[in-house]
Amino acid sequence: MRVVIAEDAAVLRELLAQMLSMRGHEVVAAVSDADALRAAVAEHRPDVTVIDIRMPPTHTDDGLRAAIDIRREHPGTGVLLFSQYVETKYATRLLAEGSAGVGYLLKERVANVAEFTDALARVAAGGTALDPEVVTQLAGAGRATEELSSLTERERDVWELMAEGRSNAAIAESLHVSAGTVEKHVAAVFGKLGLPVSEDHNRRVLAVIRFLHRDLTHG
Repeated sequence: MRVVIAEDAAVLRELLAQMLSMRGHEVVAAVSDADALRAAVAEHRPDVTVIDIRMPPTHTDDGLRAAIDIRREHPGTGVLLFSQYVETKYATRLLAEGSAGVGYLLKERVANVAEFTDALARVAAGGTALDPEVVTQLAGAGRATEELSSLTERERDVWELMAEGRSNAAIAESLHVSAGTVEKHVAAVFGKLGLPVSEDHNRRVLAVIRFLHRDLTHG
């Protein structure tokens, strides 16, 4: 993967660059502010970007606004936002632009190198990678309480892993069940949430995200 990193903390920026380079990825630029990020993406056309939400010049939502611009101007570039805390309003704004090639992780996930690079690869390939805590808080912020409460505990586990961007095989491995069991749970989740069944992994994630986003924007 060809990666652009945008993080104003020099130590973390260097850590990310070294970590990705050691795993065989090409870090084509590592910048510290939103304007430099836009310029780097325009110049290098990376597969994916890693973007801190709060960066100069205002240290508010500069990274988010740059990410939205990048998705509009360079639709083939994946965007992985990360933040110190879950900020549902920012996650909602990002997802409103479409969920293919989008990720939102907490910075603490960087400590798990395999998990972080797996999420980055999914985003670069046009998939979705949402932090489990982001999924939980998005669900809690919505009005979908009746539909979600109809899910069994195991169905909710499956639903949350789906919303994170996990494949059936990854869900089965995580929950220590068979692929057939996961397929049955996925079908049950779709039925209870009124979502269309689809064999396409990314489409089903988008369906879950749209379900959440519908309730967030109309609540």
